[in-house]
Amino acid sequence: MKTLGIIPSRYASTRFPGKPLVDIKGKTMIRRVYEQALKASSLDHVVVATDDQRIAQEVKNFGGDFIFTSGSHQSGTDRCAEVIAKFEGYDTVINIQGDEPFIDPQQINLVTACFLDTNVLLATLIKKITTTEELFNPNIPKVILNAAGEAIYFSRQTIPYLRSHPQQDWLEHHHFYKHIGIYGYASSTLKEISTLKPSSLELSENLEQLRWIENGYKIKTNITTLETLAIDSPEDLKKIF
Repeated sequence: MKTLGIIPSRYASTRFPGKPLVDIKGKTMIRRVYEQALKASSLDHVVVATDDQRIAQEVKNFGGDFIFTSGSHQSGTDRCAEVIAKFEGYDTVINIQGDEPFIDPQQINLVTACFLDTNVLLATLIKKITTTEELFNPNIPKVILNAAGEAIYFSRQTIPYLRSHPQQDWLEHHHFYKHIGIYGYASSTLKEISTLKPSSLELSENLEQLRWIENGYKIKTNITTLETLAIDSPEDLKKIF
């Protein structure tokens, strides 16, 4: 199995314009993500997918590989689909978030490991929720699994609803999971899902993975015990410094 790691990276951001180039302890964010991805033993190659010359120049400066993609993409998945059309011979693609400068390489390997089962078409990571703050935070997507470890629904609401217990006790009676935003795709499946139109569930929750589920695709999950740190706004830099 040959696996391509893709880091979608765009300069324009409503909450934090130019964040891929922000300095984090002497290195740009995009460089830190790239270097962490290189440490993942499951990846055969890593490339940054961007529509911005400034990001491309930075990747070139530190010796990384990049490819220019369209500026009209609505998601990282769409950007990855354009890239895989230009890279032949890869069985799987791992979509690595460009705003997680300290992503652990083992998390990338966990997603890739899902594809050792040749029936798996899509994969992602989940993590057990351990605090009520996370459990009831609408900015943290929750996921429900079936018996095969496949995601059957994602929601910003807390799901499932435990009607027989007070909410403050829910963690004592059920294992809740949150979604960690790293995706894996079989290359042929990535090309297929990029042609799907936005679905009603996706638009309701603003979660693109619901488009795949609504169209009948199964998403295999693997559980990580490691936390991730995403930089969504300048304020998030305080978590590092």
